[in-house]
Amino acid sequence: MKNYQSSQLRNVAVVAHGGSGKTSLVEAMLFNTGTLSRLGRVEDGTTTSDYHPEETARKMTIHTSLVPVEWNDTKINLLDTPGFSDFIGEVKGALRVADAALFAVSAVDGVQVQHEVIWEMAEGLPKIVIINKMDRENANFDKVLDNLKEKFGANFVPVQIPIGSFNDFSGIVSVMDRKAFSGDGKGKEIPVPGDLEDAVETYRESLIEAAAEGDDELTMKYLEGEELTPEEIKDGFRKSIATGKVVPVLACSATKNIGAAQILDFLAYYAPAPQVEEGPMAALVFKTIADPYVGKMNFIRVFRGQFKTDTPVVNVKKDKPEKIGQILYVRGKTTVQTDTVPCGDLAVLVKLQDTGTGDTLADKDKPMELEGISFPAPTLTTAVVPKSKNDEDKLGDALLKLTDEDPTVKVQKNTETKQTLLITMGEAQTQIMVERLKKKYGVDVVLEEAKVPYRETIRKKVEVEGKHKKQSGGRGQYGHVWIRFEPTEEHFVFGEEVFGGAVPRNYFPAVEKGLREALEEGVLGFPVTGLKATLYDGSYHPVDSSEMAFKIAAHLAFKKGCDQASPVLLEPIQNVEVTVPENFMGDIISDFNTKRGRVLGTEPLGRLVKIRAQVPLSEMYRYAIDLKSMTQGRGSFTMEFSSYEEFSGREAEMVIKKAKEEKEAK
Repeated sequence: MKNYQSSQLRNVAVVAHGGSGKTSLVEAMLFNTGTLSRLGRVEDGTTTSDYHPEETARKMTIHTSLVPVEWNDTKINLLDTPGFSDFIGEVKGALRVADAALFAVSAVDGVQVQHEVIWEMAEGLPKIVIINKMDRENANFDKVLDNLKEKFGANFVPVQIPIGSFNDFSGIVSVMDRKAFSGDGKGKEIPVPGDLEDAVETYRESLIEAAAEGDDELTMKYLEGEELTPEEIKDGFRKSIATGKVVPVLACSATKNIGAAQILDFLAYYAPAPQVEEGPMAALVFKTIADPYVGKMNFIRVFRGQFKTDTPVVNVKKDKPEKIGQILYVRGKTTVQTDTVPCGDLAVLVKLQDTGTGDTLADKDKPMELEGISFPAPTLTTAVVPKSKNDEDKLGDALLKLTDEDPTVKVQKNTETKQTLLITMGEAQTQIMVERLKKKYGVDVVLEEAKVPYRETIRKKVEVEGKHKKQSGGRGQYGHVWIRFEPTEEHFVFGEEVFGGAVPRNYFPAVEKGLREALEEGVLGFPVTGLKATLYDGSYHPVDSSEMAFKIAAHLAFKKGCDQASPVLLEPIQNVEVTVPENFMGDIISDFNTKRGRVLGTEPLGRLVKIRAQVPLSEMYRYAIDLKSMTQGRGSFTMEFSSYEEFSGREAEMVIKKAKEEKEAK
C-alpha cells in the first residue's frame, strides 16, 4: 500500500441496519479495485471484513473492520460496522473518526430501526445513501427514496438511478454526467434508456440546485439564470455534501457487483477529505482488539501532525509514556508495516502497555488531549459463574481483557450477593462474551440471574440481653451484654452508656466488632442497615471473660434484638430515564406501573420524549430486552441507584422464603 497525502484520503463509515448489505458492498468495492480475485460471500463466511470466528459463525458483523481500498489515486478507508443494536458502540467509534457516513439501505426493506438510530448518532457528519439489493424481488428505488424523505426530511438527491429492478436490473445511470453503465460486471458505458431520460433531467435539475447551494457565488449565478459549468456543478455539489445541505443517493447490487465501481468513483471525487491540522502529533484510539497472534492492537486516527515510529508519545488521558514499536496498515486481517501515518489517516499500533479505546496519544513534549468517544452505557446485567476452580482462577484476568477490548461491556463484583456481574448492551453481546471467554481465554462459565442486593432494617426500639456462658473444665467463657437497638437514618451507629464498670471498657471494641460482623446477615437473611446499637449494661467475670466471649454475646443480642424490633425487607430503587419516540410513551408508562414503578415526569426532546421514573432494581435487570421489544429497538435508557425502600407484601415474603431455602441448602 503506497503512501498517500491527506488530500487523497477518504474516511467513510459504512453503516446500516443488519442485513442491508454493508459487508457485501465493501467486498464488491474491494473486488473492483483488484485487491480480490473473487467476491467473498457473507453466507459462506469468506468476506474480507467479517473475519472473526464469531462473525463467520453467525454470518453477521460484530466488530468494526478497517478496509482501505485504493481507487483513482485515492485511499478510501472503509469502516465496515455492525448493524445489530447490541454492537452500537462499534458504530460510535467508527463515526468518531470518519469524515462521512455511508448508509446502506435495502431496496426491498427501506429504512429500518438501526438506520434511524445511527442517523441521529451521525448528526453533523456528511451522509451518503446507497440503495442496495436492486436485484431482489420487490426492489423499489422510488419507494425507498420517498421513505428516506419521510423518515429524515433531508434534501435527498439521486446522483445515480437504477436501470430496471429485480431480474431486469441491468445497470445504473449517472445523473451528473447523463451516462449509463452496464451491469455485466464490466461497467461499460451504454446509451441512457429512453424511459429514464425524463427522470434523469428532473433529478439533474435537483442536483444543480443543490450544487448551487454549496457556494454563495454559485447561488447568485444560479438565481440570475446563468448556466453553471460542469466543473462548477461538481465543485458546488461536493461542498453541499460536506456541509450536509444535500444527501446524495446511489443505487447498486453489491452481490451482483452492479454499480460498485461507480460508487468508488463517487467516493473518491465527492466524499470529503480529512481536515489537516498542522503541529505536534495527536491521535485518537477508536478501537482495541486482542489478536491471538499479533497481541493487543490499538486502531488510531491521526488528527494532528504525522505519526512516526520514532516520535516520543504519551497517553495524555492516563499521563503515561508509550513506546511505539510497529505501525501497521490493516485490511481486514491482513497487515502491512509502515513508518509514517499522515494527518487524517487510520492505522494500527501493536503491543502498547497502558492505552485503550478513547485515549489520546500525543507528542510527549507538547501533549494535547482530543475529544474522546461517548459510548452508550450497557444495561443488561447477568451473573457469570466459573464452572471449575481452574476457570475461577482465570476469570478475572479474562474479563479485564474483554472490557479492555469493548467499552460497552462492564464487569462488577457485588460484595453483597457474592456475584460477578457482566453488564452488556443485549443478549447477543452477552452470548458472544461467553463464547469469547471460552474460545479466546479458555474460561468456561455459566450464566445465572443477577441477585438483587436486598437489605433489611428494624422499625422499633427494643432492649435485649445477650449472654454467652460456657464452662467445660479449665478456664470458661463469659460475656454478658444489654443492648438497645433502634432505627437510624445512618447505616450503623454504635454507642455505649455503661455505668460503674458493668462491662469493662476494654471489651467495648469486641462488642462493636461482634455487631458489625452480625450486620452482614440479619434475621430475614440479608445485610442489616439503619441500625443504632447502644451498649448500656452487662456483666463480666474476672477470669472467664474475654474479647471473644463478648463478641459472641453481641452476636446473640443482635439476633434477638432484630427479631423483636419488627424487621422489614428493603429493596434498592433506581432512578431511570427512558428516551423513546413519542408514540411509545403510553406503553412505557403502563409498563412501569406493572413494575411497581413511579413515573416522576416527562420531557419532550424533539421527536423523542424522555420519561423519568423510579423503579425497583429487581424489575430492571432484564429491562434492556423489554424496552427493545416494546419500541422495536428505538428506545434507550439509563439508570442509577437512588435509595432503599421498604418492600412488603406477598412478593417480599417470597424473597425472604427463597433466601432461607438457599441458606438451608448450603
